[in-house]
Amino acid sequence: MAAVLSILLSFAVSFADHHKSALPDVIEVGQRPESITKGFGGDFFVTVMNGKEAGDGVIKRIHGSVVTVFARGFDEPKGICFVGGYLFATDLNKVRRIDSKGNVTILAGESDFPKAVSYLNDAAASLDGKSIYITDMGANTKMHGPNGKLWPLGGKDAREISTIGRVYQIGLDGEISIAIDANSLMPCPNGVGVGKDGQLMVGAFFTGNLLELRDGKLDVVADSFRGADAVEQDREGNYFVSSWKQGRAWKVAPDGKSSRVVIDGLKSAADFYLDEENRRLLVPDMLAGTVNVSKY
Repeated sequence: MAAVLSILLSFAVSFADHHKSALPDVIEVGQRPESITKGFGGDFFVTVMNGKEAGDGVIKRIHGSVVTVFARGFDEPKGICFVGGYLFATDLNKVRRIDSKGNVTILAGESDFPKAVSYLNDAAASLDGKSIYITDMGANTKMHGPNGKLWPLGGKDAREISTIGRVYQIGLDGEISIAIDANSLMPCPNGVGVGKDGQLMVGAFFTGNLLELRDGKLDVVADSFRGADAVEQDREGNYFVSSWKQGRAWKVAPDGKSSRVVIDGLKSAADFYLDEENRRLLVPDMLAGTVNVSKY
């Protein structure tokens, strides 16, 4: 009897795990989703900006095919990560902390940053679980003309974009330091990721550079990803990068010399979650209001 019960329990756990990992290919989540992470209970949590009204942004929880509102009261929630038993989300000029009940508090306010911040965007957890990294896009409103297209690289308008974007490190106690200072390689940094060795990676939206910080030096790993959004790295050293403008995502070889498209045809490929266990990317499509689940 004990053996039978053990088998039944094992089956039940396996079924529950499969239910959690089984997701529709396309999940409707609401107006203007931006970033997604795995969090409480192994479920996925996505920031949904909704309209332009203060306080109408939310974080939604995805459990299988069921989508529910988990936390409310955000203005423009963008990047999200899970570390130290909390979700953390950027929200214009502040960073909010969300507990397992959906209660929201402020980890870092605008006046807490050592430099003036313009538009906080992506968020990533450190490998040691003691801090998070946050991008400030800087002069994000100066990247394109009235038609919405990015200025050509090297042109007069491109040269006039102020280089004020940065990457910040914020301890779970709220202490803030500059992780990557303003740099001409990333006038408007969007995505931030932590690589397999703990190094920082940055997706430079305007230039399209995939950047990596090692031993205090910021280098270009690969380029040509204009509109670069999320950046991640798997255990084998491959990089993944999405482009909001191009609606696609790439897998980039560890040496940065070759890449292949793994997702294409989205309206806007935003800040994805790299699910190595199931070899898939969960990609919010902001303009479509969906999260797209794609094998790679």
